[in-house]
Amino acid sequence: MYQYQISGQLKSVPKLPVVSGNDVIKALSHSGFRQLRQKGSHVTLYGANMDRTVTVPLHSELKPKTLKSILNRAGLTVEEFLKLL
Repeated sequence: MYQYQISGQLKSVPKLPVVSGNDVIKALSHSGFRQLRQKGSHVTLYGANMDRTVTVPLHSELKPKTLKSILNRAGLTVEEFLKLL
């Protein structure tokens, strides 16, 4: 867990897990995303209820910044993502 301070209050944020692209696709599928297409090693998912697309690389381990970017595009927090795994 990471801690940071906002307006005098200490907040805790869970650390991003080390996951594969397939793990992310499974988790996003649980939250309502469906596979739209695949081109090479990248899968594009579409969330109909959110009207947004997310592209996930099929790597064995995603870098933390890549995972954070995917979660931002999907509209998920780290806590919500961890519950979907």
